[in-house]
Amino acid sequence: MSLRDIFMCMEGFLLLTKDVLMADLAVPTTVLVSVDNGNGVKTSTSGSNNSADHNGSTSDLSFQDDAIDDGDDYVDDDVYSDYYDNDEYLSDVDDELMKLQAQFDNADLPPGVEASVPWLQDPSPSEKPPAAGTSTFPVQEEKVSASSSSKAESSSIVKKEEEMDEVLRKLMYFKQFDTVAVCSDHHYLDMESSGRMPSKDWSKKIQDEWKILEQNLPETIFVRVYESRMDLLRAVIIGPSGTPYHDGLFVFDAVFPATYPNEPPMVHYHSSGFRLNPNLYECGKVCLSLLNTWSGGRDEMWLPKKSTMLQVLVSIQALILNAEPFFNEPGFDKTYRGSEGKKKAKEYSEDIFIKSLKKMMYTIRNPPQHFEVLVAGHFRVRALDIMTACKAYADGAEVGCDIKKWLEEGDNALKTGSSNFKTEVAKIMRPLVKYFINNGSKDCEKFQS
Repeated sequence: MSLRDIFMCMEGFLLLTKDVLMADLAVPTTVLVSVDNGNGVKTSTSGSNNSADHNGSTSDLSFQDDAIDDGDDYVDDDVYSDYYDNDEYLSDVDDELMKLQAQFDNADLPPGVEASVPWLQDPSPSEKPPAAGTSTFPVQEEKVSASSSSKAESSSIVKKEEEMDEVLRKLMYFKQFDTVAVCSDHHYLDMESSGRMPSKDWSKKIQDEWKILEQNLPETIFVRVYESRMDLLRAVIIGPSGTPYHDGLFVFDAVFPATYPNEPPMVHYHSSGFRLNPNLYECGKVCLSLLNTWSGGRDEMWLPKKSTMLQVLVSIQALILNAEPFFNEPGFDKTYRGSEGKKKAKEYSEDIFIKSLKKMMYTIRNPPQHFEVLVAGHFRVRALDIMTACKAYADGAEVGCDIKKWLEEGDNALKTGSSNFKTEVAKIMRPLVKYFINNGSKDCEKFQS
C-alpha cells in the first residue's frame, strides 16, 4: 500500500469518529424526577456518572445547566427512542394530561393558590411512600442488588432508633410545670367571663399558685398553664403504683373563677368515655370535698386562705386514684365489710384495670395538647412493666400487688385473680402490645403470643 493510500484511510477514520462524537453530543440529556421517601423531590440525570452513588441511591441535583451539561454524560439513543416513540406510552401521557386538565378546570381556588398535583402530594398515612430513587414517570425496571436492599433496610433501622432516642431525649427534658401559649382544646375555653378585667389581687394570687406548683409538684403530676388565659390550667396525673390505675395517664382541666380564692377552682376529668371511679363521672364531673362538689368535714372543704391548686391535684391522686376505689362509693365502707367487702373491692379493681388499659390505648392515639411528648415517652418507657404486670394478672396475680415480688415467689405465689378477669386481660394484651410496639417500645414482642 502506498503512502497516499495510508493517509486516505486515516482521514476517513477521523471523519467517521468526528461524526459519531457529534451525534452523541447532540442527544439531549434527560432529567427524571425522583421522589425520595416522601421528603422532597430529587432529580437524577439519566446516564450521568454523578446521578447515583455506588449503592444506586440518587443524589440531589439542581436544574442548572452545569448540572445537566456534563461532558461525561452518555445517553443511549436506542433505549429512549424506542420507549418514548411507543404508542402505549403516548396514550398514557395523554390520559394523565386529560385527568390533570379536568382537575384544574374543576378546581375552585382563590387567586394566588396553586392546585395540587397528585404525584407531588405526600402519601396518605395508609400508603407506603415511594422508595428512594423510584422515578415518578414510567421507566424500565431496574434490578436492585441484595447489598443495596440490605443497606437500605439497615439505614431504616438506624433512622428508627434515632427517632426513638429523640423521643426519650425530649421526655428527659419535659418540664413538670410550664407556661404555653395555645389552649385550643381546653374544656373551659368557651366559658363565659364576667366581661371585667381581672383584678391585680386575682392575677397575683394566680401567679402565686403557679409558683407553688412549679416548686412543689410531685414527680408523677405534670401541669401546663397558659399565657393568654391565666384562668385555665391542665394537669396530667400518673396512676400510682399499687392501685388498679398504675402507669395510666389521667387528664384534668381546671379553671380559676373570677372570685378565686374565695371559691375553689372548677375541675373537669377527661374520661374518654370510661367511668374509672365512683368520684370520676363519665361526663367529667369530679366529686371531691376540697372542690366543694362533695360533702365533708370543715377541714376537708375549700378554705380560701389555706387551700391551693396543688392540694387539689395531690388529693385527686391520693384520695380518688387509690388502691380500693370500690369504697369511694358513699356508704360502701359500712355496707360491705369483711370478706364480702374484699371480694367486691377486688372485682371492682379488676374491672377498673381493664378499662384503664383501654384508656391507655385511647391516650396513645389521642394525646392531650402539650403533653404529646409525655404520652409517647411515658408509654415507651413503661410498656414492658405494664405488659409484665398484665401477664402476671393473667396468671393469677392480684391487681395492684408487687409484681416483682410475686414473680420471685414462683409456684408459691398466691393466685387470686378470677377466671373472668384472667381471660379479659389475656384478650386485651393482644391489641395493647401492638400499640406499644407501634409507639416505639422495645422488648415487648415476646408478649405478642
